[in-house]
Amino acid sequence: MSPPRRRASARSSPRRKSVPRRDFWEGSDSGDEPVSLVRSPDDPAAMIRSLGPPPLPGRETIAEHYFALVYDKAARRAVALAAASGLMDMSESEE
Repeated sequence: MSPPRRRASARSSPRRKSVPRRDFWEGSDSGDEPVSLVRSPDDPAAMIRSLGPPPLPGRETIAEHYFALVYDKAARRAVALAAASGLMDMSESEE
């Protein structure tokens, strides 16, 4: 019977350097910048539509419809979260 093998991870590797750990919320620059306000998008699916139709042969039209619904719902939730956090820009648009 042969002796048990040592695991490769048990050996110390000279290439590994310990990275100093930082607290996730430790950022010292977080309060220095003004927070930019957000606006509700006019067309949440515009960027995705610019990529072209989805590659679903025979189902492009229905897929685009469902994708647009998902993007709209995500945009509404993002706007609701921004409004709840006081990050919504309520000024009138310049159009």
